[in-house]
Amino acid sequence: MQTPPRRSPLLPATALVALLLAACSSPGTRVVLLPQADGTPSAVVVRAKDGEEVLSKPYQRATAAVGASGAPVVDQADAAKVQAENKPLFDMRPPLPQRYTVFFEVGTTTLTAASQQIMTEALAAALARSGGDIVVTGHTDTKGAGEQNDQLSRRRAQEVVQLFVERQFPANRIEAVGRGERDLAVPTADEVDEPRNRRVTIEVR
Repeated sequence: MQTPPRRSPLLPATALVALLLAACSSPGTRVVLLPQADGTPSAVVVRAKDGEEVLSKPYQRATAAVGASGAPVVDQADAAKVQAENKPLFDMRPPLPQRYTVFFEVGTTTLTAASQQIMTEALAAALARSGGDIVVTGHTDTKGAGEQNDQLSRRRAQEVVQLFVERQFPANRIEAVGRGERDLAVPTADEVDEPRNRRVTIEVR
């Protein structure tokens, strides 16, 4: 009896990595590995009765026919053909996340004037998605103590959340986190005033 394919445990639960397709010419299972939307590497383990294979390249295909012995047979599928033959499935994929960045005055939770317009654009993008949600991540530059910057980054994230809520976006569809002076957009030494690091990133998904 054939064992159904399973995803590699190394992959995040939200990763869309494989498209399960029924083989047309003979009964069995066929798995085609799709590329990640953001281009990051992915992999999937395909198991059959007598062995398994790992697919790690986009559009690699594993076929396990019913009653066949040995591991699944691996080859390279034609990307255009896979997309054409399974167009409804590709059309059902959610749109890619949209990312925005807003900036703050030094040591404050006050957005710069230019960032107000970016907030408007991000809100419009989120409202245009059915059931869309928002993740906001606060950051600081390296001025000040690390603990203070952690708190400031969280306040900046919460300030952006509040602005979205005031503009009628549902609060339960917004997640806010603070990263302090970690993940600098522009690497600097300690105690450097760098406006590009005083930011909140907004991911609309």
